Amino acid sequence: MTSEPSTVDTPLRKLVGERTAKALAGHLDLHTAGDLVYHFPRRYDERGEHTDIRSLDVGEQVTVLAQVQRTAVRPMRQRRGNLLEVTVGDGSGGVLTCTFFGNQAWRERELRPGRWGLFAGKVTEFRGKRQLNGPEYVLLGEGGDGEAAASEEVEEFAGALIPVYPAAAAVPTWVIARCVRVVLDTFTPPDDPLPVAVRSSRNLVGIGSALREIHRPSSKEALYRARRRLKWDEAFAVQLTLVQRKVRAASWPAKPRPPKAGGLLDAFDARLPYELTTGQRDVGVEIAADLATPHPMHRLLQGEVGSGKTMVALRAMLQVVDAGGQAALLAPTEVLAAQHHRGMLELLGPLAQAGELGAADDATRVELVTGSLGAAARRRALAEVAEGRAGIVLGTHALLYEGVDFADLGLVVVDEQHRFGVEQRDALRSKADQPPHVLVMTATPIPRTVAMTVYGDLETSTLSQLPQGRSPIASHVVPAAEKPAFLDRAWRRLREEVAAGHQAYVVCPRIGEGPQSDEEPPREDDNGRRPPLAVTEVAPLLAEGPLHGLRIGVLHGRLPADEKDAVMRSFAAGDLDVLVATTVVEVGVNVPNATVMIVLDADRFGVSQLHQLRGRVGRGTAPGLCLLVTEAAEGTSARERLDAVASTTDGFKLAELDLEQRREGDVLGATQSGRRSHLRLLSLLRDADLIRDARAEAQALIAEDPELERHPALAASVAVLVDEERAEYLEKG
Repeated sequence: MTSEPSTVDTPLRKLVGERTAKALAGHLDLHTAGDLVYHFPRRYDERGEHTDIRSLDVGEQVTVLAQVQRTAVRPMRQRRGNLLEVTVGDGSGGVLTCTFFGNQAWRERELRPGRWGLFAGKVTEFRGKRQLNGPEYVLLGEGGDGEAAASEEVEEFAGALIPVYPAAAAVPTWVIARCVRVVLDTFTPPDDPLPVAVRSSRNLVGIGSALREIHRPSSKEALYRARRRLKWDEAFAVQLTLVQRKVRAASWPAKPRPPKAGGLLDAFDARLPYELTTGQRDVGVEIAADLATPHPMHRLLQGEVGSGKTMVALRAMLQVVDAGGQAALLAPTEVLAAQHHRGMLELLGPLAQAGELGAADDATRVELVTGSLGAAARRRALAEVAEGRAGIVLGTHALLYEGVDFADLGLVVVDEQHRFGVEQRDALRSKADQPPHVLVMTATPIPRTVAMTVYGDLETSTLSQLPQGRSPIASHVVPAAEKPAFLDRAWRRLREEVAAGHQAYVVCPRIGEGPQSDEEPPREDDNGRRPPLAVTEVAPLLAEGPLHGLRIGVLHGRLPADEKDAVMRSFAAGDLDVLVATTVVEVGVNVPNATVMIVLDADRFGVSQLHQLRGRVGRGTAPGLCLLVTEAAEGTSARERLDAVASTTDGFKLAELDLEQRREGDVLGATQSGRRSHLRLLSLLRDADLIRDARAEAQALIAEDPELERHPALAASVAVLVDEERAEYLEKG
């Protein structure tokens, strides 16, 4: 260990010793002084204030600040020796029992009533009591026997605010706190990368002060200022990256695709059997203006399930065809691509029959290009695309790569948020002389701060109205474990809908035996619950049991493409009563006669997924019904999530709920790779104003210095906070 000044690059082994450094590296991926000082406390406990033990969940790894209330020693029944039970409380009525096995009289003397300490372990439950079995602990305020209460560690908690770090069983929070203190004793902070003008105008403390105060706060006010500065750095780095990306994209050349009077789009509008909603018309005007510019459009179109986004996209595609270009729509699944193909042929009629008898003047062709096309059909389709006769081309992302050449690709529509990475963007550029216009669509409403952060380089349009004729969807939670009769009633309700001439979906989280699929959640969770229900296992049970006599089809991602298409066609044609499926039906599947959906193991799905799934029913004139079947107990977070989904069909409310319940890193993309990210403090939900301010400052700075050439320290800081993999993730706008 050294007492020489340390910097962000100093290896931890030089500061805290080989053994501790190895533990920090192996368990927490912390290697340098910079890694450690940016490993911020998760929260701060205050002696005398309670930790609210009652709110702890079974199975959770916790560190609690608590006071010893009483101890008891009793003989163990199953083996020799005694069991020490130490009851600790947080001052609010919540208690935990800490159990220690073996004859440990010294521990009984140490853990005497009245002592305060930090106790770390996994919460378990035994006979209705919350427990920590053999927890790690450190006692506060007095010396004691054993390393856990060594004076140098107790000193770390001498202040009023006690930092509690993200920790591991082998590296508890007090070990991290001790290491932080050692590092800070010799740490020389980096030069402040934030421009003085920004620091001054936004009243932000210096980086050195922020890094010290977040670990060893001198007061609550100092801690607030430190956290605000470090959050600002995170928000500013992301916004600078996105604003740079947006400015660069705006400078690219693109072929303008202005509207054409009397063309295909006008003919299509004239044959529509219904009126567009006001929202569809307004968004259509925005997109039409974007397409007419000499720079590529990058627009996000978000709207509720069933709000008519595909209609808006089709009209944009027709504008490009009118201007002599081609448009490609990329769907996430072959099932959806095939459905788009059928739907567009039906909507366009003679306008999509170029070269056929009865075709309209100026008609084009709509081609479906998928990996499952036969050789002859594929050659014919690719020729139509390459020679420009197919104005509209539909397929999955595969059509970007598999030898598909366009005569003049002018617009790419990406359905359902399948966003482009660097390789895909390069593939797109290779398909056109100039970058095409890009429209990204999502039916998962996006909270404002997520739109600013994850989609910050896209212009955003929102469709909030539903087209006329759409029916309401009622949703209910079916507690199968507590009330099995409710599940029986659900199956009877499905049969009633089929008897009335309607159809139904039954959705399962898993396909069945065989390798795990992307459309499946993990088969067992950390608490050892049974595997999620599987389509291939549930379908025969339903056919023999509660749905006996009904025509049942099965749909999932491992079926051959032609079989998937055949099943979907049969269901759409009314030849099947019930479709038992995975989330392959989550997106875009449109069967207006389907009125009921039963989601099994609904607690295994996310909020947005459930909202998407529910949107598959109620698409016709009859009302929709969605039943969320779960074994999750009342009062659990899983059950509360389902209750929330059942209580509203407002996608934006559900998106906020989803954001509250997901780790921020998942939303920001920090967990897209195995690499550790420095984005730690920023909350998209709570820091909306800060993110907005950071975006404004980023826009002003990039306008003056687009490549940050006059701010090299800031550019380097952004490169650390938004590393290469994160920048690639953000590039996927």
